Amino acid sequence: MNERILIVDDDPVQRRLLEAVVEKSGFETACAENGEQALSILKDNPSTYFDLIILDLVMPNLDGMGVLQALQKTDIKAPIIVQTAHAGIDTAVNAMRAGAFDFVIKPVAPERLQVAMRNALKVNALEDEITRIRSKRDGNLSFKSIIASSDTMERVINLGQRAAKSHIPILIEGESGVGKELIAKAIQHASDRSSKPFVTVNCGAIPDNLVESILFGHEKGAFTGANDKHIGKFVEANGGTLFLDEVGELPLDTQVKLLRALQEGEIDPVGAAKPVKVDFRLISATNKDLIQLVKDGKFREDLYYRLNVFPIRVPPLRDRKDDIPALTRNFLARFAAEEGRKNLTHVTSDALSLLQSYDWPGNIRQLENTVFRAVVLCDSDQLTVDEFPQIASQVSAFSASVVKARSPHPSELAHSEQSEPASPSSMQAPEVFQPELSRHDNTVPRPADPTAQGAFQNAPSSAQQQDPWGFLRLLDEQGNIRPLADLEAEIIKRALEHHDYRMSDVARRLSIGRSTLYRKLKEYGLDQPHDDSAAS
Repeated sequence: MNERILIVDDDPVQRRLLEAVVEKSGFETACAENGEQALSILKDNPSTYFDLIILDLVMPNLDGMGVLQALQKTDIKAPIIVQTAHAGIDTAVNAMRAGAFDFVIKPVAPERLQVAMRNALKVNALEDEITRIRSKRDGNLSFKSIIASSDTMERVINLGQRAAKSHIPILIEGESGVGKELIAKAIQHASDRSSKPFVTVNCGAIPDNLVESILFGHEKGAFTGANDKHIGKFVEANGGTLFLDEVGELPLDTQVKLLRALQEGEIDPVGAAKPVKVDFRLISATNKDLIQLVKDGKFREDLYYRLNVFPIRVPPLRDRKDDIPALTRNFLARFAAEEGRKNLTHVTSDALSLLQSYDWPGNIRQLENTVFRAVVLCDSDQLTVDEFPQIASQVSAFSASVVKARSPHPSELAHSEQSEPASPSSMQAPEVFQPELSRHDNTVPRPADPTAQGAFQNAPSSAQQQDPWGFLRLLDEQGNIRPLADLEAEIIKRALEHHDYRMSDVARRLSIGRSTLYRKLKEYGLDQPHDDSAAS
């Protein structure tokens, strides 16, 4: 989904011209004939629905200045480009003071308008990302900072806002990289404990022999090496929120003490003479199936029911692909600023279609790293499909274009062949003969027709033409690793085609015996060469 731009102009001709320029630039458009209709459209959609507004200043009834003043009273943050045929310094200054981002004069050149649109979108995305990073640093990350336009994420945010109003224990479930900690911080920010500590503990990164000490603390001299008193994470989070990430990794003996802390509101530090009262809000997260861990005896059933009072499941990125364009643009704005790429401001629609076609097993974290790599490698002012070769090679609709882009052009191959000096042996015509077979011969006979012989030798196979570098897909259409047997069968098939069914060469290149090769041909149902079609 591309950026949405609202065009507000009372002149139908000018409106159509603007619409054509905007759509040609790769953006989606919506039009309003006057200021009242524009405000109505904005009111009927979420505040973040439109990414940019192009506004005419001179209109009947409610003019552009009136729209600007009305938008100042809303939470709509979309940048506004104002345009008018009546140019003047005072007009421009007043529009900028009222909140306009840029000012253009009718009739505006398409190039000028494109520059203004991309600058406005880039600055807006960068401001959003800076606000998000600053909020994350200060611990003030709210639900509004979360990029969520899909229905599944809207449900997650709705559940999180409801949970924030109480002290109920929350269990956030989801795959790695979906943003479970982000949801937890937003819940804490929306609760009455927002000004109190938010303590994060990665249970999977703590050694088993230190889990109890780190979580519950210890007294001085409680064990060898305990030279000082340690208060523990529960006491650190007293009055605030404790976030236990990967809670399924906790040892069973630690789970008992966690259950007591939840039930009684007190903990037993290692070596302490009496328990310590604590007041905390617990939010847990896991990427595992806790019910299955309970069945396997690796997680206490009573603790599971104490943690799973208010479950929230964060969907993987493949189930919320509507969020990919907005996520990509935000990552682009951040990394372009970090890398000093001021001119890199846009992602093409084809590139966004590619990213939305992939299933992203690593979720948002993988998308973030992919965009970072694309920004580093990009040489133009926009990200295209060429900047995502690893993703395109795994999407069937784009894999052919990637092979074509990476492969040398036939004219280049011809030029390189012509530039090489011809050796005497290469200038001689190949001798064509019909070999006699013996029981020691390890080749398969080839046709005796010299024309067919020469054509077969000189013309590359269709597989070579389409895939000259021999790329092999490791992932299936669902983004999962293909079975080893399928990969082996494809490798053998390509080796047969590449070596013209010369079994000794194929076996030698695959480092297997000929008997093993024939057995695998039969096992995988690959066609064995016949006398009338095989190569010698």
